[in-house]
Amino acid sequence: MNWFKYIFFLFPTFILGQVNNVEIDSTATVEYLIIEGDSVPRTSIDLAEVKLLHKLKFNNREDRIRYLILRRKTIKVYPYAKLAAVRLDSMNKQMASMKRKRDKKRYTKRVQKYIEGEFSEELKKMTRTEGQILVKLIHRQTGTTAFELVKELRSGWRAFWYNTTASMFDISLKREFDPENVKEDYLIEDILQRNFQSGRLEAQEPALEFDFYDLTDKWLNADSQEK
Repeated sequence: MNWFKYIFFLFPTFILGQVNNVEIDSTATVEYLIIEGDSVPRTSIDLAEVKLLHKLKFNNREDRIRYLILRRKTIKVYPYAKLAAVRLDSMNKQMASMKRKRDKKRYTKRVQKYIEGEFSEELKKMTRTEGQILVKLIHRQTGTTAFELVKELRSGWRAFWYNTTASMFDISLKREFDPENVKEDYLIEDILQRNFQSGRLEAQEPALEFDFYDLTDKWLNADSQEK
């Protein structure tokens, strides 16, 4: 599983003069939004979005066990996919500010040493299925497959080699996160949403666009038709 560390090596406002003032009287709290000198009172309260999730139901004991195993593995690897997105964003911003190829190469080497020293031991402990879930979640968080990330930031040959190595463990770096057509991917998304809501995992906006409720309706209807 040493190839995992090479993936992570690669990842290394609207204001407009608005000011929020709060005035409190004896009966209520009224918030005033000041826009270009005009005061607009607001009595509503902004609340964080909360997704209403359906109650989990399983056709049999085996389905329930598979879901619980998938949940454990997803919770384990999601932080690494989240980190990949942060590293990629940070690396892209840093590289964009560099003009000389030499500076870019030196920077990527520093990122490589940091990633290898900080995370390589943990990544090597991942199982085959955890590795494939990680590849899917990297695509969810970055919008790019692990294969394309390697190919873009290193070389096509290295991407081919890493993918061939991963294939020995039944892992494809080209695998995409597709909750619309792959039920396991939908279940992974379901697991993420539930753990975002509980606070066990820290939510990060995915790079992919999909509607979780539409996906839920689709898969619940598909399950009901199979019964």
